[in-house]
Amino acid sequence: MRYRPFGRLGWQVGEVGYGLWGMGGWTGSDDAESAAALDRAVERGCNFFDSALAYGDGHSDRLLGELVRRHPQQRLYTATKVPPMDGNWPSRRGARLEDVFPPVHIRSSVEASLAASRLERFDLLQLHVWEDDWTDDERWRRTAEDLRREGKIAAIGISLNRWEPWNGIRAVRSGAVDAVQVIHNIFDQAPEDELFPACVEMGVAVIARVPFDEGSLTGTLRADSTWPAGDWRNIYFGRDNLAASVERVERLLPLVPAESTLPEMALRFILSHPAVSTTIPGMRKLRHVDANLAASDAGPLPPELLARLREHRWDRRPARWSD
Repeated sequence: MRYRPFGRLGWQVGEVGYGLWGMGGWTGSDDAESAAALDRAVERGCNFFDSALAYGDGHSDRLLGELVRRHPQQRLYTATKVPPMDGNWPSRRGARLEDVFPPVHIRSSVEASLAASRLERFDLLQLHVWEDDWTDDERWRRTAEDLRREGKIAAIGISLNRWEPWNGIRAVRSGAVDAVQVIHNIFDQAPEDELFPACVEMGVAVIARVPFDEGSLTGTLRADSTWPAGDWRNIYFGRDNLAASVERVERLLPLVPAESTLPEMALRFILSHPAVSTTIPGMRKLRHVDANLAASDAGPLPPELLARLREHRWDRRPARWSD
């Protein structure tokens, strides 16, 4: 595992972190299997773990707390998120801060995550949706500072809405946030245009999420893929997206190096950008942990391959199915 500084905070975090959404809220998760995968990740040098109160109503926070207690000698960085009070993912244009992240809601969510995890504090607290219009509102900023002084969090960050990397640049430039979580992968390259340079300038850490485009960049999707009832992927990979995603992946396959795999190439693409502090694939099985963490050892992609992958940029706009 290679390590990178987490923005101006200076934490040394593994460049391949761990996203807990799948084990907290997706169908087919098994706690024993999840715990084994988390332990394997720690053994292989992973030290950044991203959870959220909304992942199984605190379930992933609980799994994260248990992981920390199983490895008391390891410095593991813990992150969670405050869900929007109005229940809207993504946030809506014109939404008022008092309806989404009023101070009492931020505080009660932190307390709920701490109770579920049985941790004394989280290293990083993130607001799970974001509108840049809220940047200068003193209410959320004051609440974050209060929680920091109380020792319940160490840093504050924001998680940007899908396909809206522009909707966070004001917050980055304000100096109010320590970290930004944004979708970045072979298809979703837009954060590189303006967001990443702003983060580098301001010393803001970048957490690259959805490295496999919710699964398409693993190469396992087919035009007739389905998931159990209630699984969010049935919506995301519905009629408007599944066929287009499979077609684009098929165009990528000839570019995969002979000694590599599509998922490894996808992770190495993200890690080839110096602005990225860590990327957080979901890993529910031991084989996924071993394969994904090995991508760090392989290092950045060759410049000529990066140049060819740039041609596969796919600029999309939020839609009802992408929420």
